[in-house]
Amino acid sequence: MTPPPLTLLQLTHQGGGAGSTQSILSLSRQLARRGHRVLVGCRSGTPLAQRVVESRPPLVHVPLDFRRIGALARELETVIAERSVDVVNSHATRDRRALTWLRWRGRLRGTAFVVTRRTMPLTSPLELLAIGHTADRTIAVSDAVARGLRRRLHPAARLDVVPNGIDVERVDEEPSEVELAAARAAIGPLDGRPLVVVAARRKDQHVLLGALPVIRRPVAVVFVGIEPDSQLASLRDALPGRHRAVFVPFTERPLAFYRLATLAALPSRIEGLSQALLEAMALGVPVVASDAGGNRDLITSEETGVLVPPLDERAWAVALDRVLADAAFRTRIARAGRAVARREYTVERTAERTDAVYRAALERRRFIAAAGALTFER
Repeated sequence: MTPPPLTLLQLTHQGGGAGSTQSILSLSRQLARRGHRVLVGCRSGTPLAQRVVESRPPLVHVPLDFRRIGALARELETVIAERSVDVVNSHATRDRRALTWLRWRGRLRGTAFVVTRRTMPLTSPLELLAIGHTADRTIAVSDAVARGLRRRLHPAARLDVVPNGIDVERVDEEPSEVELAAARAAIGPLDGRPLVVVAARRKDQHVLLGALPVIRRPVAVVFVGIEPDSQLASLRDALPGRHRAVFVPFTERPLAFYRLATLAALPSRIEGLSQALLEAMALGVPVVASDAGGNRDLITSEETGVLVPPLDERAWAVALDRVLADAAFRTRIARAGRAVARREYTVERTAERTDAVYRAALERRRFIAAAGALTFER
């Protein structure tokens, strides 16, 4: 028998220009396609809020104020009760703190509480332990995140690994000529230089900039989704004239840049499972990433991409120069990466596995409720 549809509340206090925004949106849409009623709680005016309103299949935007945890908790309690929410899934710090507070106060009632951990755990061990023992289930987006959580004593019995997935239809949608023209204009003249695309918020971009002076061949790098701080601006301005580095603020259409890329790079050390790398791989763009976090789960070095010791500028220079110099190698890892991304990391698989986690969380809630009723009767 097909299990009944659920009312789901996806929560994040972020919702800005980040891979997690696209991950949450794609997952929510796919869960709606599976028949669930999906609410998305986030701040008004964010890119996520706008895209939820425009979504097909339809999603419901729940505007929330995340500035004060106590007020947020009270607001969430009202939303959960009035909308008959079965499962609430927290994707960021403030919302999981508010939900933990509600659960401790006995005000989540029968609603299942699920936490999704999207980056390598940086939370204090005490807070992580408290939330881990409060949530009904925790989803880690990679084995690396799960290992990091277990090292901090997260209860293993309530931990599930569900990798991020990509919406292949979205990735395959050809950018318009206007979008491509805008990307070319943002990059500026390449003058024959190969183009390295880094699509990320502030995540160790200084390492890649520090590596460029060692590379003799002229290279252009575009950092999409970030404006330079003083450190990055200083490194950019000190580059030899043969290189070019450009920063592009957040854009709703980052995939157009991959259509122009020679390779994609990500020097981050904290990735859970990078949406940006997944999308680049799915488009057949060769990838180079730090040998850290979930990058290790996504990339088999020398087969589906190249992994580089994090923070090692010389190693990054060697890796980038090698990939840029060897067209046959680039083609081989790009094809293998594309096949893996499209086979193993689809949003359909992610939604199916997430659905199973939600059902397990609800079953745990029901068991606890039944055990409490039995104790009360005795």
